[in-house]
Amino acid sequence: MNVTLQSWRRLWGELGAREINGGVFNQLVAAHSERHRHYHTLQHLRECLAHCDAAGTLARHPAEVELALWFHDAVYDPRRDDNEERSADWAQRSVVAAGCDPAVGERVRHLVLATQGHAPSEDIDTQLVVDIDLAILGAAAERFADYERQVRAEYAHVPEDAYRIGRARVLQDFLDRPRIYGTAAYHDALEQRARANIGQSLSALRV
Repeated sequence: MNVTLQSWRRLWGELGAREINGGVFNQLVAAHSERHRHYHTLQHLRECLAHCDAAGTLARHPAEVELALWFHDAVYDPRRDDNEERSADWAQRSVVAAGCDPAVGERVRHLVLATQGHAPSEDIDTQLVVDIDLAILGAAAERFADYERQVRAEYAHVPEDAYRIGRARVLQDFLDRPRIYGTAAYHDALEQRARANIGQSLSALRV
């Protein structure tokens, strides 16, 4: 799925919007193009939307899942720990401003916030958003290696030793989980490769 104004307008129509703000689309594209971003970019957004296009039929509210993916990295500053909260607030404000049902805004806000800790959930829409965000862990080896380099570039301000310790802690947390992916579809397709990718990355970090 492409990041286009046409797809943006189609999405808001599915959400029941009375007004469609093309300015927010431009703001999101600009945000994902910020110079300090290397992984959380338009490339990541496009990859997430492509997954949504392929797996959206699993969702209870597919348009809300898609909108959450548009916004889940809308605010991204590697030096802060409130990016998801700020992104979720922006998403909810946009839903309200568009004249959608307030319940839509609440659900989208919850979905964006779920990408903060990627915690397990019983809700299928939450599972799907989290799985799509984590799909990169199960990417082909070359793309996963690019991802690791991109993440390191976003944390260029962190000294090497501290980065290795922190990154290893994050990856080990995923490896220690009974399962990385909540949905059966993503678990069956990506779990094994994600664990192999993470294991190789941890070995490199601990050299």
